[in-house]
Amino acid sequence: MTTFEEKRLPPAVFLMGPTASGKTDLAVALSKSYPFEIISVDSALIYKGMDIGTAKPEPDVLADAPHHLIDILDPSEAYSAADFRRDAIALMTDITKRGRIPLLVGGTMMYFKVLRDGMASMPSADDRVRQALLNTAEEKGWAFLHQQLVEVDPKAAQRIKPTDTQRLQRALEVYQLTGKPLSQWHQEQDEQKLPWDITSLALAPEDRAVLHERIALRFRLMLENGFLDEAKALYARGDLSVNMPAVRSVGYRQVWSYLDGELSYEEMVERGIIATRQLAKRQLTWLRGWPDVHWLDTLSPNLESDALKVLGNVLI
Repeated sequence: MTTFEEKRLPPAVFLMGPTASGKTDLAVALSKSYPFEIISVDSALIYKGMDIGTAKPEPDVLADAPHHLIDILDPSEAYSAADFRRDAIALMTDITKRGRIPLLVGGTMMYFKVLRDGMASMPSADDRVRQALLNTAEEKGWAFLHQQLVEVDPKAAQRIKPTDTQRLQRALEVYQLTGKPLSQWHQEQDEQKLPWDITSLALAPEDRAVLHERIALRFRLMLENGFLDEAKALYARGDLSVNMPAVRSVGYRQVWSYLDGELSYEEMVERGIIATRQLAKRQLTWLRGWPDVHWLDTLSPNLESDALKVLGNVLI
């Protein structure tokens, strides 16, 4: 059988960008010009019942341009970057075999990085171990868990702040499952090249203030369109908590605090917008360090043709 390495690598496109930059609209438009098949790269869109607060594409959009890796899990379930890499590579392989081109679209930059660079063969998320850690966090606090990480993996503890609960939880989970510190896994990691010829696009407004305005407008529109009711339905289930990755998603975490009585409505709105802006800032920081990326301006009147020009130079 001919391997990817024995011939020209097949093409794939990464369409990355901060939240509220217009990635979905551009991806759908580009799908009309190339035989693209869209794979979502978003750690919140994977969850069922989380539609409004994640700005999940509308059903008519998904009918016109289906997206893989949307609505694949219940919010109570865990999903790691390793899980994403496994699923994305399986989908990319299938798409390529059918003569189409994978178009990976989203803003979860860790997923993009792990997909591109590979990762150590760390264990997948384990619900039992993860729940035990969450229980400890609720009982004794995240600072207590961070001190545990200091004792078993001081290198990782230097990088991971006590407030970075998701990474802290994952580092302790890996250690408990394997007895090997996360930092050692990373040291032993051999770069795993992705067997596709990747074209990387980054979409964002050139003016940061414009992005901030779009984020605030979108958050308020989400609330007008029923985000609060959506979150209330999740809250009423009784089996979800703010310590779970789904509920820690930007927006949901702030609404959860409002439903818990910790924030007023106005405080929830303000903190939700601020948290979304902070997310966008982190996403842009990732993108500025991304190699060989082609930047596109969200507000360009020729956005689609600008993107098609880049793709036309590489997808030939």
